Amino acid sequence: MPSGVTPLRFLLALAWLSPAAAQAFEPRFAFPVLGAEARPAVYDSYALPTAPWRPDGLPAVAVEGQVDRRAWRLDAPGASLLEVMAPLRDQLVAGGYEVLLDCEARACGGFDFRFNTEVLPEPGMHVDLNEFRFVSARRGGAAVSLMVSRSASAAFVQIITVGPVALRAPDVTPVPLTPVPQIAAGGGGAEPLDEGLPLALEDLVFDSGSAALAAGDYPSLALIAGWLRADASRRLILVGHTDLSGAMEANIALSKRRAAAVREALIRDHGIAPGRLSAEGAGPLAPRASNATEEGRQKNRRVEAVPAPT
Repeated sequence: MPSGVTPLRFLLALAWLSPAAAQAFEPRFAFPVLGAEARPAVYDSYALPTAPWRPDGLPAVAVEGQVDRRAWRLDAPGASLLEVMAPLRDQLVAGGYEVLLDCEARACGGFDFRFNTEVLPEPGMHVDLNEFRFVSARRGGAAVSLMVSRSASAAFVQIITVGPVALRAPDVTPVPLTPVPQIAAGGGGAEPLDEGLPLALEDLVFDSGSAALAAGDYPSLALIAGWLRADASRRLILVGHTDLSGAMEANIALSKRRAAAVREALIRDHGIAPGRLSAEGAGPLAPRASNATEEGRQKNRRVEAVPAPT
């Protein structure tokens, strides 16, 4: 659980007695839906952010109930994030919800906010660290968070709801989404970076249990070095990720050290200026597969290159 979370058990039995609480938030989008992704609704706990990130952590309240996690990709070329978010926020207010937090990327806390709140993995939900908006709200025994961001070609909306009853999604027809961009040894391209999307560097090999990058030639590093050299204004954030094995703090520290090792390799072996690269660690907070299987854990252990704001 992220630091700053205050435990709170909602009185779900009382919520059942309220007709208003029994009706779940059903979003109505202002733009056509291109695709949708959902996790099975389960009785769970969710850390609902209540204020922007601060040095001692992300203020949040732990709410329990039927948790529904969904994301949509919208056909909204040229639309601002406020144009996407405002109708959804207005629906919450009209439905009797009290808005707790309403912020945009920098005001929310940027990178620290993004990687300390729950976000569905790519490609279902994409978050541009320089361009996203977030809203959280409560109504009695129900809670809702909205996150909106975009890529070069689409807007993305994530909605997490907590309530006493199963929650129903709007009537949409899901379509397959583009797989997470990856670079394997000997293949792949940097096009996702041009669109502001993260790129998983799949060919990297680290010594077992170590942050040291194993000796060898890595096509992924040559590729992103070339991407950086093509435009002097470009910068990258290297973000390390782990599985859920072990302690949270240790995983975050290990993931950051591995990202730092990749940064050092780009500086040492490819001549990239240090000021154009930064290294961060997300630990297990942004999984792209289930940690219940070894295959999923392997997928979650990775380093991604993320275009930095220019």
